[in-house]
Amino acid sequence: MVRFGIIGTNFITESMIKAGRHVEQFELKAVYSRTEERAKEFAEQFGAELTFTSIEEMCSSEEVDAIYVASPNSFHAKQAITAMEHGKHVLCEKPMASNQREAARMIEVARANQVLLMEAVKSTLMPGFVRVQAHLHKIGKVRRFTGNFCKYSSRYNAYREGKVLNAFNPVFSNGSLMDLGVYGVYPLVVLFGEPESIKANGVRLASGVDGEGSILAEYEEMEAVITHSKINHSYAPSEIQGEEGVMIIPNISEPKNIEIRYNDGTVEHLGKRDIYPPMYYELMEFVNLVQKGEIQSTVNSHKNTLIATQIMQEARRQMGIQYPADDE
Repeated sequence: MVRFGIIGTNFITESMIKAGRHVEQFELKAVYSRTEERAKEFAEQFGAELTFTSIEEMCSSEEVDAIYVASPNSFHAKQAITAMEHGKHVLCEKPMASNQREAARMIEVARANQVLLMEAVKSTLMPGFVRVQAHLHKIGKVRRFTGNFCKYSSRYNAYREGKVLNAFNPVFSNGSLMDLGVYGVYPLVVLFGEPESIKANGVRLASGVDGEGSILAEYEEMEAVITHSKINHSYAPSEIQGEEGVMIIPNISEPKNIEIRYNDGTVEHLGKRDIYPPMYYELMEFVNLVQKGEIQSTVNSHKNTLIATQIMQEARRQMGIQYPADDE
């Protein structure tokens, strides 16, 4: 059994806990919130035994084995490091860090304390993505990867009325690239590794974050195009285009219902119905790694996290997006 303490009482955390109900080795043990009232309310709702208003105290508890970090992006590094220095394993929501310096420090602490640190990118551990990897050879030499995730944020309505919520506040290392673009960047890195160079462009909002943008990544024999937005919708799928066919991925953040359209006109459907909620698979990966005594995943690995973080950091630099966390 892996006993979890959670940081963050939001809809993402709720989804993780609901997925955890399908994982036999998962136990929700403790909840942290800044207020005792919210901690107790959330704990009662989901059946946690312990509540804390101090992260330090929760990480010191001998009744907690692992910490799930789902706070705003700018808090990830400090909170995860605190947990790992107390010997706790950490599952940290994507993006794991504000920048590469923070990510490198987190990985350094994980290795020094011999604890598991994994970025919680759900998509690359889902069965659909596993099928993408298994069938990729069928489309021949890959020439282009397109990762598209554009989803109008409900919080943008408030922004348009003059109220800047967390989702559009650079203090929290937020914005379109960090919140949604990562879903295109991370599978690109897992499938094809580090690009030789990138070019990035985007719309910088008055608050200091990007509302939407794109990345063009160059590889030796292919290119990749990442498009992301929080200020408009897109219904276009993501694709991996090869010389023998095209693999079509309807939703890059939760890959399923995937098909290959071959040059001869035939279509192969790769999609199977997923039995479990999307976050189940990352949670299973994490729990299994804890029980095996590993300190990183081979898929959501430390190396892949560092590459993805560097791509996003360079893209932000080219867009002129700077966070307070970058100056610390």
